[in-house]
Formats: sequence, C-alpha cells, structure tokens
Amino acid sequence: MSKSALYDQDFYAWANEQAALLRAGKLSAADIEHIAEEIESMGKAEKRELVNRLTVLLLHLLKWQFQPVLQGLSWQTTIRLERFDIADLLNDNPSLSAQVTEVMMRAYRRALGEAQLETGLPETTFPATCPWTFEQIMDAEFWPDPS
Repeated sequence: MSKSALYDQDFYAWANEQAALLRAGKLSAADIEHIAEEIESMGKAEKRELVNRLTVLLLHLLKWQFQPVLQGLSWQTTIRLERFDIADLLNDNPSLSAQVTEVMMRAYRRALGEAQLETGLPETTFPATCPWTFEQIMDAEFWPDPS
C-alpha cells in the first residue's frame, strides 16, 4: 500500500508506521509531505484552542458586565478556569504570546455574537471592539464594572 493510501484509509496505522520509520532513521521511506502537514495542523490546533478559550472568557466577562443581576458562581468559576487554562496554554506554547492581539480580535468578534444570542440583548449593547487589554482579562483581580 502506498504512503498516501494508508494515510487516507487508516490514519492511526499511518501515524504509527511513520513514527516507527522516523525512530528507525528511515527518512526516505517516511511520508514526509503528510508528516509536515500534520505537524502544521497541530500548531494550528493550539492557536484555535487559544481563540476558543479567549472567546469563552470574553463572553463571560461581557455577561458579567452587562447582566450584573445574573452574576453567579458559575460565571465566576468559568472566568477563573479559563484564565488558568489560557495561562497554561501560553506557558506550553510561548510563541503564541506574539499572536495575542490578533487572536483577541478574533475571539472578541465571536464572543460578541454569542453574548447577543445568550443574553438576548441587542449587539449594539456591547462595545464594538474589545474594551479590555489581554493583561486586564488575565488579571485574577479584574472583574468588569456593571454597565
């Protein structure tokens, strides 16, 4: 079976075969093109994880600020846990720190849409651009003032 056929038909078997070939130093037999694609994909997955976690954090901070009567332990817990998870993700992938500005913009756009859907408030209720810095949202002492 060709390198590409196994990749397409049984990814698990392909991955194990490629790992064995790499460990044995048989680079000429390895499916280098697909290995490179998979490595790139893993990097993109870490960035998507950062966007997703920031989206959840920003969503809850927006709800905290714009629905103060509904503030509760669940939101507080989510905010704290997302801060911890984002910090861990950046500690594990320090080069992602250089992309925080871009990732924050993407995450805030997503959080805005989710905030409007979850709260039932008009999207115009919320700031069009993120009102907080990355440092603020990651600060354990930061809790937005109710609007």
